[in-house]
Amino acid sequence: MLIIKRILDFVISFIAFVVLSPLFLVLAILIRIDSEGSIFFKQERLGKNGKTFLIYKFRTMVDNAENIGTGLFTNEDDPRITKVGRFLRKTSLDELPQLINVLKGEMSIIGPRPPVPYYPYKYNEYSEEQKLRFTVLPGITGYAQINGRNTLSWDERIEYDVEYVKKFSLLLDIKIAFKTIGYVFNKKAIYSK
Repeated sequence: MLIIKRILDFVISFIAFVVLSPLFLVLAILIRIDSEGSIFFKQERLGKNGKTFLIYKFRTMVDNAENIGTGLFTNEDDPRITKVGRFLRKTSLDELPQLINVLKGEMSIIGPRPPVPYYPYKYNEYSEEQKLRFTVLPGITGYAQINGRNTLSWDERIEYDVEYVKKFSLLLDIKIAFKTIGYVFNKKAIYSK
């Protein structure tokens, strides 16, 4: 079943990447016009089996934002978020470059969201039960995202991730995909409360 999931991930991501490439270009130009810095935001994340990889997103904040103000934590009124960035976050378009991660085999379309290597825990600090979330490829969206997204604490997200791994099926992935579309259109739970 995981082989079928990987094939579907690749095919869907490739088609989406080709179809959305004009949008990628437009967003890249808008980001460059709006503020100085790179078009893409790249950050180390923990992937399958605790292996680190670079995740790609469209940059939504001022350059070097991680080292300014509240660091990793953002809220709706965060002054580090650019004008274009605010729009990208509300529409979740900032996540589109992760299709590259899926094509590279570092991520899946559906799976646990990959955390940074040092937050909420370092890999060796997760319990054996919690490490189950790292036995599958991380996803652009996942079970925790359709059950509260950023309104959940990290421990709650991890519980949903572990539940996802235990209940995994292609049918569950389809359900998560459709519910994610609803979340995106309703702009739900973008920021932590």
